[in-house]
Amino acid sequence: MNAQNEWKAVVNNKKPIGSRRSLAIFLFVFVVLGCAGTHKTISEQTPREFTFPKDFFWGAATSSHQVEGNNTNNDWWRWEETRVPQARSGQACDHWNRFEEDFKLAQSLGHTAYRFSIEWSRVEPQEGQWDSSALDHYMKFIASLRSKGIEPMVTLHHFTLPSWLARQGGWGSEKTPELFARYAEKVTEALGSDVHYWMTLNEPVVYAYKGYMIGEWPPGVKSSKEAIKVFKNLLLGHVLAYERIKESYIKKGWEKPLVGIAQSVLIFRACSDTSLRDRIAARFRHWMFNHLFVQALVRGKAYCIGLFNIHLPKANTLDFIGLNYYTRDFVLYKGFGFPGILGQACTATVAQNRHTGKDNFLSWEIYPKGLYTFLKDFSRYKLPLLVSENGIGTDDDAERVSFIVEHLKAVARAMENGAPVIGYLYWSLLDNYEWAEGFVPRFGLIEVDYKTQERKIRGSARKFEEIIRSGKIGFEKHENWK
Repeated sequence: MNAQNEWKAVVNNKKPIGSRRSLAIFLFVFVVLGCAGTHKTISEQTPREFTFPKDFFWGAATSSHQVEGNNTNNDWWRWEETRVPQARSGQACDHWNRFEEDFKLAQSLGHTAYRFSIEWSRVEPQEGQWDSSALDHYMKFIASLRSKGIEPMVTLHHFTLPSWLARQGGWGSEKTPELFARYAEKVTEALGSDVHYWMTLNEPVVYAYKGYMIGEWPPGVKSSKEAIKVFKNLLLGHVLAYERIKESYIKKGWEKPLVGIAQSVLIFRACSDTSLRDRIAARFRHWMFNHLFVQALVRGKAYCIGLFNIHLPKANTLDFIGLNYYTRDFVLYKGFGFPGILGQACTATVAQNRHTGKDNFLSWEIYPKGLYTFLKDFSRYKLPLLVSENGIGTDDDAERVSFIVEHLKAVARAMENGAPVIGYLYWSLLDNYEWAEGFVPRFGLIEVDYKTQERKIRGSARKFEEIIRSGKIGFEKHENWK
């Protein structure tokens, strides 16, 4: 799960890497030519009712550390030991032991897809030592899903690393891309016969930013140089894993899989539309956080004047793109150096003539139109698009109902206008451990009593089920979006 509000941390204006003047010139041209527009005014006529394709994937998502419980051998568990007990994952939702119950609930709600992640530290608890019982357990996950008509969608890395790898430098080490590819190959050969959709990485840019730029996640590093190194290693790790997964399927004679990533996307608007500097910061942030990683995997290279020049061993290593979307931010200029050029999140005010939507429990603006924007925007890559995460943390279930309905309207509008969307996965199936926020935010379609582990289906889950079973959603004919 992407802690989107964490983007709002202030980015200090440090000494730039490379030439400040060259970067400033590049960014001026970047904005003037509109290389990465962050919003469009949309006026369109749409039908009152949209029917989703019969093979559209409906479901929800989770990640291993957030729901399984007792993942004691990874870097996040170690990180949690430095925090107050209430902020530790502990037993979480005990999904490791209760998956059958949870999957029956998903089936009862009409779900046809479920995204979950493999916990690397369970599969390879020590370097080069593989736990066959853990792989067998994940095979039971997959067999259970298949028996219920639910498509398993597997993520290989969702923020956590085995403790042994974290001690060796994690993604900051040049050895990690190959170690990740080896892990991907091992998992693929064990589980791949019943898996068609793989996501190698979850929100890689968020991971690099949170863990290595601002130091709010493990390993707590605050270094632009290290963040760029991790960014490069994550790119290479994906490419190597992509190739190993494909090779494994060929070797086994299995049907060709689809391999992608789950990319975090966040709408960025200038704090003031009249400020060229704010607009530069918003556009650069949009490009770097939303598009750069995907562009690099499509083109086989990534380049930014004065910052990096990355060449990958292979281009076109995405078969589909997962998009994790939650909210939008307003961006204030903080200098032409790096990371200052990424700007600083500001609070939209009436004085700035900002008309913002309602905020959720975590102070994230509820902005469904952003999902439409990204589904249309990412259509440029001519690849299938999966809404791999979209959800709301709230104690007001009526708010969750509205959130789901309005975001599905955005999906429908995008599809009506040509976006190649193959499915929608709500975050999350269960209330869960939300990283730095602990257990306070409630995202689940299914409520979890953390003391008793009792599950209770929420009304919002029933509304989602109603849409799933009908395969239709209605919306207004005329709308102006801005």
